Amino acid sequence: MTKKIRWGILSTGRIAEALAYAMSKVEDVELIAVGSRNQESADKFGNKFKISHRHPTYEALVNDPDVDAIYIATPHSHHYDNMKLCLNAGKHVLCEKAFTINAKQTEECLNLAKEKGLFLMEAMWTRFHPSIKQAQAWIAEGVIGDVRRVYADLSANLAYNPEGRIYNPMLGGGALLDVGVYPVSFSQLILGVPEAMNSEVFIGETGVDEYEGMLFRYAHATAHLSASVRFQGANEATIIGDKGYIRFHAPFHHSQALTLKLNGKDAEEIPTPTEYNGYHYQVIECNRCIREGLLESPVMPHKDTLAVMKLMDSLREEWGIHYPIE
Repeated sequence: MTKKIRWGILSTGRIAEALAYAMSKVEDVELIAVGSRNQESADKFGNKFKISHRHPTYEALVNDPDVDAIYIATPHSHHYDNMKLCLNAGKHVLCEKAFTINAKQTEECLNLAKEKGLFLMEAMWTRFHPSIKQAQAWIAEGVIGDVRRVYADLSANLAYNPEGRIYNPMLGGGALLDVGVYPVSFSQLILGVPEAMNSEVFIGETGVDEYEGMLFRYAHATAHLSASVRFQGANEATIIGDKGYIRFHAPFHHSQALTLKLNGKDAEEIPTPTEYNGYHYQVIECNRCIREGLLESPVMPHKDTLAVMKLMDSLREEWGIHYPIE
């Protein structure tokens, strides 16, 4: 029997718990280690998910000789340092989004992974979901014709805490890197890199973007995107072609159903349920790539991660937002 790929989780927050649960559903995974900033939280997390190696520091986790790959679940302000730590210790990496604070950091991490011969992927779980796979198949088959317009919104009313990661510029706060990365990545997946961009933004009292609207222009299409951490939005997405449209039901980034409406025909709702909590699909892809000796996933390639970071850099430059940690 092939030996399971042994994973460690770096950090013990909510998203780390979601991935730990997802990993328990993947046969090819042995979740063997967790690293935290103190022994108490590592033990608590380890007890909850039956993890044998509980490390009180991230350095101890990455130097665990029994760990093959590490999932990074810290806030994006820490991803750059965390990824370098893991890669320099010889570990494959799955890193939460936003991948880093800016494109320069992203390029450094991608180049380091290639230099070390290690697999590295952004944890953009949306790209692996049944809803996205179905929509991509319809588009490839020409079901909705040529894509002319994309709409995507991800907006939530998140509690205001100027010291918390959402609103604190020292932690890379703001709507764009927290929730806006989803519509930007969605648009980039469907239409690629835009030829031009326009946007409007509301900057709050802590100096971060609290909500924004973005218009991406392509040769024969447009993308209309929005994100907010200050108010609740529709959280839907629609891909419109000249023969019909595909609507992703809310929340679009892990939609459980699509509506397909073709010209002259009634709308049809198609269920696209995710198994478990939907996070395990990306873990399965990581394991497949690691087993095959790939350094990146064709589903979430490095060039797409870098393209999205460059787009978000351009938007922040336009808004005059620069993080003190850059």
